[in-house]
Amino acid sequence: MTQNPNDRIEPTLNTTAQQTGTAPQDAAAQAPTADEALVKAQAEAAELKDRLLRQAADTENLRKRFEREKDDAIKFASGKFAKDVLSVADNLRRALENVPKDAGSSEPVQNLVTGIEATERELLSVFERHGIARIDPKGQRFDPNLHQAMFEIEDPTVAAGTVLQVIAAGYVQHGRLLRAAMVGVSKGGPQPDAQSGQTVNTQA
Repeated sequence: MTQNPNDRIEPTLNTTAQQTGTAPQDAAAQAPTADEALVKAQAEAAELKDRLLRQAADTENLRKRFEREKDDAIKFASGKFAKDVLSVADNLRRALENVPKDAGSSEPVQNLVTGIEATERELLSVFERHGIARIDPKGQRFDPNLHQAMFEIEDPTVAAGTVLQVIAAGYVQHGRLLRAAMVGVSKGGPQPDAQSGQTVNTQA
């Protein structure tokens, strides 16, 4: 028996029609709506803006850091040399302090003292131009950040922790300590004004 060709084509046509009718519906369901696309685009833009702001802030912080390091390098470039020269200033001061009191009547000695004083003034002037200042804390309260206690002096008439003697002056450069002042500190006297429960430590 011969099969009619029309009987075989009909199911195929029906299946194709079903497929062509379903595919556009699935594609439409999967495609994002305009609102969803807008929300996604806004989120991506916000994330990109945040990354750019963070990168700009990091760049600015790095620039400021380099500026500080450059300024410090310029300010303290002479620090090592200054430390080596401090002993010269010490020797000039010792020379002036050890001039006999009765030497003022001698003109040669007086001329020598005048020369040493002029040399010391010039050296301190050079220090000042480079931001270096001398610390001479006699009579001040002992400060462990600026002073180094070499010994203690018993004296009940002054407040404990007072600098009574300066062995060698200290120096700072632009607020940074070059060398602590070497001092003798009082003990045995009344405690200075301090917060309750605190005492002054004068131990060398």
